[in-house]
Amino acid sequence: MAKPRTPKKTLDSYTIKGTNKIIKAGDCVLMRAPDSSKPPYVAKVETIQVNARGTNVQVHVRWYYRPEESIGGRRQFHGAKEVFLSDHFDVQSTDTIEGKCTVHTLKSYTKLDAVGNEDFFCRFEYNSATGGFNPDRVAVYCKCEMPYNPDDLMVQCEGCNDWFHPPCIDMTVEEAKKIEHFLCHSCSPLDEKKNHNSHATSRDSDTKVYPCF
Repeated sequence: MAKPRTPKKTLDSYTIKGTNKIIKAGDCVLMRAPDSSKPPYVAKVETIQVNARGTNVQVHVRWYYRPEESIGGRRQFHGAKEVFLSDHFDVQSTDTIEGKCTVHTLKSYTKLDAVGNEDFFCRFEYNSATGGFNPDRVAVYCKCEMPYNPDDLMVQCEGCNDWFHPPCIDMTVEEAKKIEHFLCHSCSPLDEKKNHNSHATSRDSDTKVYPCF
């Protein structure tokens, strides 16, 4: 007769080995990749369980995918620290946890004074089977009509409130950092193209969108 399965106990928290950092359900963690040449995986902890003997602690996780791990691959507008919350759930040993990390919303990420190694941001949920995204469309900006990438400097037109990449408007990054006001070609008289940056809010309801599928 087969032995009955030993029930597992759910833990409220767990201290990562070799550290004093404590993780709980809902926290995000960095998990060691099998290939040491690759960066650690990013995951959200769902539950923490230990066997009856207390010798094997496991975490039930929901994986975040990096853009290059998705079916469509990395695109121009994807940030260096961008990850997608996937529908891929898994069970892993706590021995593979390297440390804690924080996955911010895009809005909170852009407000960070400094981005650390443990900081990431997420604006999409990702279907690992189909390669689909939710939301499946995002607003686009600039003459190039690309979604926002927080790694790229942009300047905002005081007239239409659209945002522009300096190279797309024949401006260097250094020039963009120095200007106090900016009017785009459509809003500026022909003899005033580079005179004018503002911090007004984003565009209104007729914003163009970029398909993410």
